[in-house]
Amino acid sequence: MHFWQSGSALRRIAGNYGFILPALVFFLTFSIYPFYKVATLSFFEWDGIAHTPTFVGGHNFLELLRDPIWWTSFAQAAYITVLALVFQNALALGLALAINRELRAGRWYRVIFFLPPILSGIVVGLIWSWIYDGRYGVLNHALQLLGLGAWQRSWLSDPATALTAVAVIHMWKGFGWGFIILLAGLQSVPVELYEAARVDGAGPWERFWHVTVPLMVPIFFQVSILTVLGTMQIFDVIVATTQGGPGYHTEVPVTRILATMLGSSRFGYACSLGVVFGFVLLASSMIQQRVARAVYQG
Repeated sequence: MHFWQSGSALRRIAGNYGFILPALVFFLTFSIYPFYKVATLSFFEWDGIAHTPTFVGGHNFLELLRDPIWWTSFAQAAYITVLALVFQNALALGLALAINRELRAGRWYRVIFFLPPILSGIVVGLIWSWIYDGRYGVLNHALQLLGLGAWQRSWLSDPATALTAVAVIHMWKGFGWGFIILLAGLQSVPVELYEAARVDGAGPWERFWHVTVPLMVPIFFQVSILTVLGTMQIFDVIVATTQGGPGYHTEVPVTRILATMLGSSRFGYACSLGVVFGFVLLASSMIQQRVARAVYQG
């Protein structure tokens, strides 16, 4: 009897592992193994063609510490991230608050606002390149009609405006994710709390600050984490608009890694950049999670 019960338990455990085996194999093949290979190659110098990479130890990591373009790309990605955290999420929250008030055609607005995130980044970049075009762009044409012709410029080719112009494209494409998440969070707030606050004489701003904000703190942090991780990995929009130019004024870590790997044929050094970038993303995510947990528990 005991043997039969043990056999049943083993079959049940084997069956459970059988269900997760395909996902585990997929994860090991396309996540763990590539990371292992990248981490290993980061200690080698390799042009992607030679059969035998040359072991250089920590030379690649010492070199990236002295690479000004690499740190410039980090600073520029951080600049776009700050803009996204402030303006993209503010737009997403404002729209979520408006839709949550049960405006007419609210379902249509939800669909419209969620269209930009599901569009191809390459297509979005090409469309905005036409909008920003220095000679035939819609933006310059609108400025001319408004009597602001002195503001006209080639937005993506001017070092003074290229990075901000790319950030605007990224924010337009990405605000829909935050909008959907924030709207779901707002709809989870009990209506009774708003009614009780209204009975106590609280105005719209007081209801927002004392009812909505405290209950939405975990959602705000979740959206912030997704914004940071998504923006720091911005890639397709830049490839479609500036390719990191003019000069290196719109270079970001992902485009820098790609340029190092394919443009300079330095696969080992590119792998070291990727390893450092991955740990930076991991560390930033962990810090935000800890801050969110501390604020929520406090």
